[in-house]
Amino acid sequence: MNDTTGNDTGRDRTERELQEALAALAGGVRPAPDAYRTARGDWLRRERRRRLVLAVLIMVVFTLATLIGLWVLNQTPSSPGVIFSGVGGTTAGTGPG
Repeated sequence: MNDTTGNDTGRDRTERELQEALAALAGGVRPAPDAYRTARGDWLRRERRRRLVLAVLIMVVFTLATLIGLWVLNQTPSSPGVIFSGVGGTTAGTGPG
């Protein structure tokens, strides 16, 4: 049981020394005077670029969908189909009865 108590004390001491060393190291760090402005400017530039890429991507998809739709509509046969030929069908008012 003394080993456990000794290990806990050693662990506590090591943890305390590590905290002191990290605090001393962090205390020596000084941010650049314009660090926030620079970081914010970089973030705004990346945000604008993301929005521009998204807008271009949406325009490309919309244009492709429109062109494919027009191409499909243009593939209809030029000769009238059976439905519109008027052959063999009856018109309203001329049917039997």
